[in-house]
Amino acid sequence: MLKLFRFLRPYRIVIVLVMALILMQSLAELYLPTLMADIVNEGVVKGDTSYIWRMGGYMMGVTIIGTVVSVLASLYASRIASGFGRIVRGKVFSHVESFSMHEFDKIGTASLITRTTNDINQVQQVLMMMLRLMVMAPMMCIGGIIMALYKDAELTLVLVVALPVLAGAIWLIVSKGLPYFKAIQKKLDRLNLVLREGLTGIRVIRSFNRIEHEKVRFEDANRDLMNNAIKVNQIMAVMMPVMMLIMNISTIAIVWFGGWRIDSGAMGVGDLMAFIQYAMQIMFSLLMFSMMFVMVPRASASAVRIGEVLELQPSVTDTAETALSSRGSSGVVEFHNVSFNYPGAERPALSDISFSALPGEVTAIIGGTGSGKSTLFHLIPRFFDAAGGSVQIGGTDVTKWPQDQLRQYISLVPQKAVLFSGSVQDNIRYGKEDATDEEIRQAAETAQALEFIETMPEGFQSVLAQGGTNLSGGQKQRLSIARALVRKPRIYLFDDSFSALDYKTDAKLRAALKEVTSDAAVLIVAQRVSTVMDADRIIVLDEGRIAGVGTHRELMEDSEVYREIVASQLSEEESA
Repeated sequence: MLKLFRFLRPYRIVIVLVMALILMQSLAELYLPTLMADIVNEGVVKGDTSYIWRMGGYMMGVTIIGTVVSVLASLYASRIASGFGRIVRGKVFSHVESFSMHEFDKIGTASLITRTTNDINQVQQVLMMMLRLMVMAPMMCIGGIIMALYKDAELTLVLVVALPVLAGAIWLIVSKGLPYFKAIQKKLDRLNLVLREGLTGIRVIRSFNRIEHEKVRFEDANRDLMNNAIKVNQIMAVMMPVMMLIMNISTIAIVWFGGWRIDSGAMGVGDLMAFIQYAMQIMFSLLMFSMMFVMVPRASASAVRIGEVLELQPSVTDTAETALSSRGSSGVVEFHNVSFNYPGAERPALSDISFSALPGEVTAIIGGTGSGKSTLFHLIPRFFDAAGGSVQIGGTDVTKWPQDQLRQYISLVPQKAVLFSGSVQDNIRYGKEDATDEEIRQAAETAQALEFIETMPEGFQSVLAQGGTNLSGGQKQRLSIARALVRKPRIYLFDDSFSALDYKTDAKLRAALKEVTSDAAVLIVAQRVSTVMDADRIIVLDEGRIAGVGTHRELMEDSEVYREIVASQLSEEESA
């Protein structure tokens, strides 16, 4: 957790101010019992009313000062903790944005969400508590002991017996509860995972009538978290009664032995009253310590999880070489003996892949499920780096390109259409921030999306639901394609982006694409033969290897794998 506190550097001066304010508050609280003792001993016992009023005024002043500094300390501590949370959330989010797919797969999306929200909140709350108690608890404990000794050293023997008993009871209770506190975060991860799957997959759940099954999954995860939380609360609920029992017994002992001291004339009534208050302050300071011992381990577990994210280095990084200029480089995409392995996979996803995709041409990639088509695509914008060989754009290895410049060259339409909450216009403009209304309209028209957009209530200003759930699959795909087109890049990557379109729309879209992508390299991954038949070059993948390269006619003659794919989809007349 200490590693995360480096993000407190902007608040160093404010932290010092908070410490000073809490020190003043502690001194004020330690001084009040002494003033009260003086009022009883000198004013009440001797009947000196003027002394009572004068010292009462001092007490009122000290109380007001203590209240003001306490409020200011709480205010600034809250600002520090909130600012710390904001900084850490920003650091985590920006770092996660640099992750490759490997890192996302390693940690998991649900866990990343929990770490960015709940875990940071845990550390933030403990930081605020530490800012208040880190100075106050030791000050009240040490100061209370000193003042108690000053009032009556012999009576302090009661505290010598009571404090170890109290500390031992707190330690025993806290040690029993700590394992459950540490387990809570993992159980929250599990609950978040089940909840996320249940909400994002609601259509599949309903279509397979698995609502009851998902309810049971959620109930199990929820009950597991609840049972753990109940056990923690049951253990911690014992602390306050034990504390009060020990404190009340200590008070009785102090009054009992203090009475003897008063009878012997060794101390005054006011001193006994002050001694009791100092004893309570000492014991409550131990309670403050115990709360820190409870919260800090839980926050430490959260801090470790946050640290794991911040310390995890992305496997895809920019090199220290000179940044390339995006001007003057061609859009030629070349694969040279490329291979790729997923971690833990039994066999390579890609092996010995070599081909070229030229500007002005359409290069199509086809193959069975699991043949490596999408993996091949992900190597071009460097979502992954090749394990062997090289992927080049414009004659330069993509690993030598700065990632932001590389991706400015590329427009990717993913296999699963991803839309964001906002208007239709905002989603298309996502591909190019400064796109004009005319450019957006033209991109929508080319993507065959203009017709359905104009039928929407507010046209391009119509608001989409989260994930575009108020659109059909084909409509979402066409908006994704329009977003790619508005960018006007040098390389287009269509990863099975026409699968939800009917054959007529598919054909119209491909014909429109030829007109606007004449100077760019176009790579298409597709399952449907009809989508790739007219491509300038078709690459057939089979189990991660190239099984054929050529036009439709050439492959019909030379590639058995391609003929099998064609035969499974088209009649003899259509394939001819």
